[in-house]
Amino acid sequence: MKKHDRCIVIGASAGGVETLREVVAGLPADLRVPVFVVLHIPPYAASILPKILAKACPLPVIHAKDGERVSGGTVYVASPDHHLLIEGGRVAVKRGPKENRFRPSIDALFRSAAHVYGPGAVGVVLSGALDDGTSGLWSIQRTGGTVVIQQPGDARFDSMPRSALEYVVPDHLLPAAEMGPLLGRLALEPVPAAPPMDPHFEKLLAAEVKIAAEGGAFQKGIMELGTLTPFTCPECHGALARILNGLTLRFRCHTGHAYTDSALLEGVMECAGEMLWQVIRTLEESVMLLNNMGTHLREAGDMGRAEAFFTKARILEKRSRAFHDAALDHESLSGDNLGQKPEN
Repeated sequence: MKKHDRCIVIGASAGGVETLREVVAGLPADLRVPVFVVLHIPPYAASILPKILAKACPLPVIHAKDGERVSGGTVYVASPDHHLLIEGGRVAVKRGPKENRFRPSIDALFRSAAHVYGPGAVGVVLSGALDDGTSGLWSIQRTGGTVVIQQPGDARFDSMPRSALEYVVPDHLLPAAEMGPLLGRLALEPVPAAPPMDPHFEKLLAAEVKIAAEGGAFQKGIMELGTLTPFTCPECHGALARILNGLTLRFRCHTGHAYTDSALLEGVMECAGEMLWQVIRTLEESVMLLNNMGTHLREAGDMGRAEAFFTKARILEKRSRAFHDAALDHESLSGDNLGQKPEN
């Protein structure tokens, strides 16, 4: 794939189906560049997104197939539980490590577009929660590509557009209904010259694209490309390296899972909540077992030992209630909800 070719990559999450329909409905029927779409969808459900978008879009809309050649004028949609990537002149559909706890990941698609198309990439962030897409959009801009962001006031869920605006200066900020015609015009514009690249960023970008496709972050040098931290991955509990792209702070473990700081906080807090319920289950099982053993001893006539078991069961039951209260008070935290203004 030549760096002067163009492509359009679009990322959406919550509220994204309706927004994507608005965007693709405005695409010109004679568009000659490929369009790649990632929408966060559950891994356990079949996706009918191509059918939904095809009803509004004048172009063919299909689920991407691994290894097929990229064709201009086609909209490629990510499949459930698979990253959608670009590898040279072909589409890659891979089950690499999750990013921001998602697969498909918007960041993974955007980075691959930045790596392959350079200044010819056009990145679009639409409605969604949290901040997937921000880091990838930064990479597109860093390699000279074009940044398009939905106006937060137009988004059904504004966290993703707001996060992108916090770290990336958009070339175009507009409502979803106006994006289709804009993307058609951008596809016809000459591709600008690529900006000078920092060798460390180029090496990191290439490595992260490969990690999204294959995993094996340790073998691909992620520990040398980032800074080792005391944090561990909520997914696999591996060591996390800190990665700084501009002002965007990210983490990636040695097996390949990647997080923004907000997604990492959400994952850690979710693990804490799960561990509290595991402690409760273990304590309650211990109470039941102690009572069972005490009953057996009492029936055998050994009242002294039986009472010792019953006493210990009452102590553990009290501890279990304390953990139960802590679990009910446990919060699900992320940069998303911490950044919200408190309600009056």
